[in-house]
Amino acid sequence: MSLSAIVNTRAPARAFQEAVRLLRDTLNLALRGKAEVIEHVLTCALARGHILLEDLPGTGKTTLARTLARAIGGRCARLQCTPDLLPGDITGFNVFNPKTREFDFIPGPVFADVLLADEINRATPRAQSALLEAMGERQVTVDNVRYELAGTFLVIATQNPVEHHGTYPLPEAQLDRFAMKLRIGYPGREDEIAMLAADAAGAANDESVDVLKPADLRRLQAAAAAVAVARPIQGYLVDLARATRRHPGVTMGVSPRGLLIWQRLAQARAFLLGRDFVIPDDVQDVARPVLEVHLTLDTDSGAGIPDEIIASVPLPAYQRCA
Repeated sequence: MSLSAIVNTRAPARAFQEAVRLLRDTLNLALRGKAEVIEHVLTCALARGHILLEDLPGTGKTTLARTLARAIGGRCARLQCTPDLLPGDITGFNVFNPKTREFDFIPGPVFADVLLADEINRATPRAQSALLEAMGERQVTVDNVRYELAGTFLVIATQNPVEHHGTYPLPEAQLDRFAMKLRIGYPGREDEIAMLAADAAGAANDESVDVLKPADLRRLQAAAAAVAVARPIQGYLVDLARATRRHPGVTMGVSPRGLLIWQRLAQARAFLLGRDFVIPDDVQDVARPVLEVHLTLDTDSGAGIPDEIIASVPLPAYQRCA
């Protein structure tokens, strides 16, 4: 089904919400019992943000990435990060063609709609840096030639929180290009039973989940970007960011780039909830996963700092301003 087909039968606003519902249902079916995680993933996708998943193996990270790619009718590429990974293994490289006596460009896995970078912290800093341009500007430069990536390009990177042998911690410049850090966690008992039942019936292997097309996702992204953000809400965002930079337990607070990402995520959250304007709740709904990846904490600091920062900033005197 395409978004155009839905628009032909419904008003645009209702068509957008119907498309979102289809995406939500598809992802919830693939990753049972993780509705909050799915909401954050959809928010990131609509805000054109990248996701860092920090979780144990086998919790559904690959399933999530593949299902999202199929749901938007796009291509998913999987990159297994290892210490011997080279930048060209990510971006692609030129190969001499003896027939034409010219160099042909062989695209790397970054030329996909959804790129799953598995165990990204096992790649060396040199290989990690190959993703910086792709994530920030949705392009890569190989031998001084610039190549554009898909407009729906999204990175879902994973790292194991307990296995640190042979890993290279992600530098702040890399972390700052992610929109959120998420944890999937283990499903509940009933969800695991349902997962086993679906697998036994063969339903778990059904990959026919082409819900939209990549062009449809771009339309949804454009609609989310058009959600109004009143000046008091922008002031609230700035006050939150400034509070992160003053907190004694924070070494490095939210950067201007992180602040822009935060606003786009709040717009996408409002869009998911069917509103065409942002309210303070939207900012707060995405605050924790945003701060998880955009704050550098002192080693002795606790995990409750994001909550402390949110509580320290008063809500704006806000009225809808379309």
